[in-house]
Amino acid sequence: MNKPKRVIFVTDGDEYARKAIESVATQIGARCISHSHGNPSVLTGPELVNLIKKAHHDPVLVMFDDSGYMGEGAGERAMRYVASHKEIEVIGVIAVASKTRQAEWTRVDISIDRDGELTPFGVDKFGVPELEIGRMSGDTVYCLDELDVPIIVGIGDVGKMARRDHFKRGAPITKKAVEIILERSRYYDDKHRE
Repeated sequence: MNKPKRVIFVTDGDEYARKAIESVATQIGARCISHSHGNPSVLTGPELVNLIKKAHHDPVLVMFDDSGYMGEGAGERAMRYVASHKEIEVIGVIAVASKTRQAEWTRVDISIDRDGELTPFGVDKFGVPELEIGRMSGDTVYCLDELDVPIIVGIGDVGKMARRDHFKRGAPITKKAVEIILERSRYYDDKHRE
């Protein structure tokens, strides 16, 4: 049996997020499932697993978006399915803050603010640190606490944050989040052994 594909979830899927994630994937030699973008997500869990398995190499970046739907929406149902699949290894999640009024929240292990600084606090959609340590609000984070993932990194709105994460700048905040996940998952160590 083949080794499981190593996957990073991103809880955002609008057009800005797609361009930022594609940019980061190109910079670090990862794969991006561009068809996973959508606001809200349109692909099902089985469809996403099929696309992930076809990726030539990993890590694979996959977007999920509920477009502000309260409770478990299509993006979260797909996320659960992918996370529980035996041929997928989720090595981390980039939890994206949102402006949802009755926002759902998740724990985060670390956040990155809009200046690219690590913080133990959650951040808002603009990448500004919030008041609570290890907790952040978003609209596609309903089930994250129930998933068995090694690290959750919180950031502001992917590809935005007052243009500080714009894809034309290389989406530096998103890139840093991906790099932290790869470092913490020992991805680079494993690559050297292959």
